[in-house]
Amino acid sequence: MERDIPAIVRNFRIAGKISGFSPETTGHINDSFLVSIEGDESKYFLQWVNNYIFKDVAGLMQNIEVVTRHLRTKLNNNQRNSHNRLLQLIPANDGKSFYCDENQEYWRIYRYIPGTHVYNIVENEAIAYEGGKAFGRFISDLADLPANKLSETIPNFHNIETRLATFYQSVKSDPVNRLKEIPLEIGFIEDRVKEMLRIPSMIRSGLLPLRITHNDTKFNNILFNEANKAICIVDLDTVMPGSVLFDFGDAIRTGANSVCEDEKDLSKVDINLNIYKAYTRGFIKETQSSLTSAEIDYLSFSSRFMTFIIGIRFLTDFLDGDPYFRTNYPDHNLIRARVQFRLIQCMEKQAVEMEQIVKEALSKCKSSIN
Repeated sequence: MERDIPAIVRNFRIAGKISGFSPETTGHINDSFLVSIEGDESKYFLQWVNNYIFKDVAGLMQNIEVVTRHLRTKLNNNQRNSHNRLLQLIPANDGKSFYCDENQEYWRIYRYIPGTHVYNIVENEAIAYEGGKAFGRFISDLADLPANKLSETIPNFHNIETRLATFYQSVKSDPVNRLKEIPLEIGFIEDRVKEMLRIPSMIRSGLLPLRITHNDTKFNNILFNEANKAICIVDLDTVMPGSVLFDFGDAIRTGANSVCEDEKDLSKVDINLNIYKAYTRGFIKETQSSLTSAEIDYLSFSSRFMTFIIGIRFLTDFLDGDPYFRTNYPDHNLIRARVQFRLIQCMEKQAVEMEQIVKEALSKCKSSIN
């Protein structure tokens, strides 16, 4: 369906006439457009919010308002200029942070942050370190905002028990007759279920606290400036109550994997410990004063935990006929799952060293304070 972008923009508090707009192709869930206004040097980032994925758009936008307001106060109190370091929503004409059109489609506009770029691949240790600091600072700056102030934008998003239940239901029903292709993968999962279920148990007991977390810590959700310093975290749609382990683990899963997620040659899959070490140093530098001992103890394990969850999601989608993740060939999701499981095996072999890297990063931070 063709959208009348100028008409949509007129429903927001932006003075002037649109001089141009162009689609942005970086996202997979929401549709985005870069909008220019006559006589205004600023540009604006218009987004259609996918309410098939996000069922409660009003709740999602309320989360973003609460979080950005808190972060802006924190930045200003710490004499860090919030300009260009934080997403800024442009209000709709009715004062809301979003606009719902006559087709029940939801729209929002952010002020565009110029002079920035993202990394889809972590090119070196300096970028990894900056990324660790950025996501760590996000956690620490929100540590004093109670998690119950936010709603769940995607219920059970990183709930491994729910993901396992869905997987086993797909195993039982085998809707497209693919079960026969995954006996080794089922065995892999069953060998590790017990240790993975420790995490939700610790969250329920309170040993691992619920915090406000980002929950989608890919590196392309960090804006870097021209000096390659991380300045702003973006894509706040999944910001909600969660565990710090979700954020740390998923950043390592996506950033320290030596190959792309659909590499067919599994012998190439490995964990890049130099990237892992640099990210860990940056993350610990920003969070060591706010993390609990249990969170620190399980940081390295969280990499395996989050990789396990994503592997199960890929495998479930494969069994179901690929309804969720976009695929380019019949076994695409199976290949993706196998890459995740191979990455777990690599992490298991390096588990002692990965734990030691966390301890060394923590020790270095403490010694620098003293």
